[in-house]
Amino acid sequence: MAEDTTTRRAALAGAMNAIDGAGSKNDLIAAIDQALAVPEPKGDPAAIESAANAYKKAVDHCRFEVEEPVEHVAAEKLPQAWEGMASVTAQQVVAAAGRAAEQMTEAFQQGKKALECLADGVRAAQREDGPGRSELLRARNMLGGADGFFDGMVEKDAEEEEKERAREIARAGAKARHTAAVCADDAARAAARDLNKLAAEARSGHLVAKGLSPVDRLMLADTAMVDEKGAAREYNEILSANDLERSGERLDSMSPADRAEFQRMLDASRSPEERAYLMKALAAGHDMDSMRDFSQKIAGKDEAWLARHLTPVVTEVDANGDPVQATTENAFKGQKWVQGGDGQEASCVASSTVNARAMVDPVYALGLTGGPDGQEDDPDAFRERLVDEQHRVHDEGDGSRGGFFENGPPTGMDDEGWSEVADNELNSPTGTDYERQDLNSADDRRGALPEIERAVSEGKPVPIKTTGDGGHALVIVGQENGMLQVHNPWGETTWVSEEDFVNGNMDKASDQRFPDATGVHIPK
Repeated sequence: MAEDTTTRRAALAGAMNAIDGAGSKNDLIAAIDQALAVPEPKGDPAAIESAANAYKKAVDHCRFEVEEPVEHVAAEKLPQAWEGMASVTAQQVVAAAGRAAEQMTEAFQQGKKALECLADGVRAAQREDGPGRSELLRARNMLGGADGFFDGMVEKDAEEEEKERAREIARAGAKARHTAAVCADDAARAAARDLNKLAAEARSGHLVAKGLSPVDRLMLADTAMVDEKGAAREYNEILSANDLERSGERLDSMSPADRAEFQRMLDASRSPEERAYLMKALAAGHDMDSMRDFSQKIAGKDEAWLARHLTPVVTEVDANGDPVQATTENAFKGQKWVQGGDGQEASCVASSTVNARAMVDPVYALGLTGGPDGQEDDPDAFRERLVDEQHRVHDEGDGSRGGFFENGPPTGMDDEGWSEVADNELNSPTGTDYERQDLNSADDRRGALPEIERAVSEGKPVPIKTTGDGGHALVIVGQENGMLQVHNPWGETTWVSEEDFVNGNMDKASDQRFPDATGVHIPK
């Protein structure tokens, strides 16, 4: 039997049901044996705590050996000889180094906390599991050997009473073991979620390319876009972990001539944001002809223009700097990124896929927002191009249409088409094949969470299907502290909890018609 925590949890839930439903003595024996066959919770709490203590030492080192010296440099007046752009660049580098040092300290603190919680969870699970197993063994011993064929034909009252006493003891034991399994599973998934996110946020380490200096890597990893609402930097970095890794690989694979030309594009950029979007376009797989065109279109544009045209979803924060939990609008100058332009067409699969691709491919996004020359700022023209692109993707997924000759508005798409467009549209910009998983139960959804959260932490959107009264397609685009950031092709983004995703409350991301997550496309 597999020993992963989610499988153990499901196996013990099944054993509990089998104990409750056992009709005969032999059925009850089989159910108890089923519960006993599930392995005990694995892990060494002391070893996990030792790793957490190593993180504590790293926290102290970062704070006193890195963070405070950088803050001291930042507080000092820069040399007067550094004037103009040199001075600006120095200030930006020192500020980025300060943020990186602060984030490093925070990452080690969070890593320490995640490991401590994991150790506590494993210890609690093992403490609960042992007595539960003892109760199951006691119940099994009460029942003795299995009945033969003729033994089961007549059951005396005393035997029936003994069987029921054994059932009660076995029920309590199985419940204790299941409680322990839930504790271990929740702790393991939380640790995986938090540590995967921290790994993805070790940003400059993902960018490895010949010719890039440590300062280049630091500045590119630090660059974030801030929209007109002043969205928080830490939730809106331009380059995801996947972008940083992919762009480094693309740089190293270029010919010397192409590499030199691309370096000239970076050198000519007038802002860190412009440089970062060029790297993001490179990560999305575009060739040099496309890169030249894109570079010219965004040259000299200010930060707000770049954010508006190149990033459909911006994470808004509250007064405390935390992500706003309420539903927020995703729009280009008032025109939502919405299916059919007004939310009326049944093109949610195509529309959510178009939006997901625009989030990871700035060249594609600019084609929709800025038009052929990349300079337009017209929401009506954007709407027309957006709907045309939604229809293209819908037709390529063999989606159905209304009308006598099936040339009317989109009316839906089956799962095969959904899989096709998800992989076709998101493979190139992310460099990843997408694979569909059906989610038929809470256990399926719970088991898929670590892969979903790792993917979105790395910057790879995850399409999901929700059902109830019909079906609807959404995209998970982020995760934070046990919450999933979900983009709805009605032009909205909201946050739902992991438990809502698992337990059939996904209507919070759309409406009451679509509560159950029944399918997901996960990057391999």
